[in-house]
Amino acid sequence: MKKSRGRTGRKRRRKHLQSFMDGANCSHRLEYIKLKKWLKDRGFGDSSLRPAEFWETGRGLMTTKALQVRDLIISLPEKCLLTTGTVLSSCLGEYVVKWKPPVSPLMALCTFLIAEKHFGEKSPWKPYLDVLPKTYTCPVCLERDVVNLLPEPLRKKAQEQRTTVQELFESSKAFFSSLQPLFAEDTGTVFTYSALEWAWCTVNTRTIYMKHSQRECFSLEPDVYALAPYLDLLNHSPNVQVKAAFNEQTRSYEIWTNSQCKKYEEVFICYGPHDNQRLLLEYGFVAMDNPHSSVYVSSDTLLKYLPPLDKQRKAKLAILKDHDFLENLTFGWDGPSWRLLTALKLLSLGADEFACWRRTLLGEVISARNEQQTWNIVGKICHFLLEETQHVLLQISQLKRTKESLKPHLALVEKLHLEDLKILQKSAEILCNLNMAT
Repeated sequence: MKKSRGRTGRKRRRKHLQSFMDGANCSHRLEYIKLKKWLKDRGFGDSSLRPAEFWETGRGLMTTKALQVRDLIISLPEKCLLTTGTVLSSCLGEYVVKWKPPVSPLMALCTFLIAEKHFGEKSPWKPYLDVLPKTYTCPVCLERDVVNLLPEPLRKKAQEQRTTVQELFESSKAFFSSLQPLFAEDTGTVFTYSALEWAWCTVNTRTIYMKHSQRECFSLEPDVYALAPYLDLLNHSPNVQVKAAFNEQTRSYEIWTNSQCKKYEEVFICYGPHDNQRLLLEYGFVAMDNPHSSVYVSSDTLLKYLPPLDKQRKAKLAILKDHDFLENLTFGWDGPSWRLLTALKLLSLGADEFACWRRTLLGEVISARNEQQTWNIVGKICHFLLEETQHVLLQISQLKRTKESLKPHLALVEKLHLEDLKILQKSAEILCNLNMAT
């Protein structure tokens, strides 16, 4: 008797562990019960997807039945989508229409999110607002100490992102003030910088692409955003394929899978073939073992290993710039990219070979000396980036010990550099094997 109880206990523990590995179902939580009821009232039928917490990805959706290729994952009726049309039909609508110069579609959505969040219980969108993240990990939200640890050119783009949001806030203050009749409180206390940062991140990280016809009351920026409650709980994987679009017949936004998914597993969609720098910049996360990931080589690093006394150096750089060969020079899982090697081949041309620069850009071999020098330099750059990445990882681990409050953000940047380290180690191995072969 005791024996069988032990076996049952082990079985139960194993089952509990398995369910934890798969994902812990969160459907019973009050905020999800309210969200599902709200969606049902707007015409969303029951789907096989359930909110769950996953070990690897955090919050996501699991399927309660096995999914086959070409299965419909989710169909979200138009009434559930939050678009600029939603904004215009709300109490904000008349203020948006009157305002000159017109606000952008993005700004209209940000303003709506801030206002509705402030209205609290009175907002018809409360069940959706309650399940939105309270904070984000996009670079715009990161502390300066953390941003400084990002690799180039991501650091530069992160600083540009922050400037964009700050300028948006400054340029929108007068528009926010015009909304005063809608609020009992001063609009300055409602539309704060942190409120706009949160709304901007919500739109930037969670909207689906949905083209809307141009309206005169908005600026000329493309109106292509729609917030999709419940659907936006689906996480990204670079290894799946889906078909997603608004269906004009059913008036619903639909996602169809091109991959299989087992029962109780997390259902993923693909946001696009993005590398980790792009994922962190746009969505605030990093995908491990991302096949699209690359380590970027800045033009400063490129020039560090070239003879400083090359008389044609300036002309070579001008050619590379004119032919767009100074950007997107990378190391990937398969070693140095063709673009990186081509740029280095051109920069390594001898004085007597310079006239052949066009042939270099077409990928032709110029001379054995040119080839050898190119591979030598690419090896040095790879070694330099490896050392630099290891140095940053050391800085991060030291900061994690002293700055407790920055730990989650530091862990994210650490993840990015660890992925870079793996790519550079793989590239170094490829270069070493090539060296041995030649």
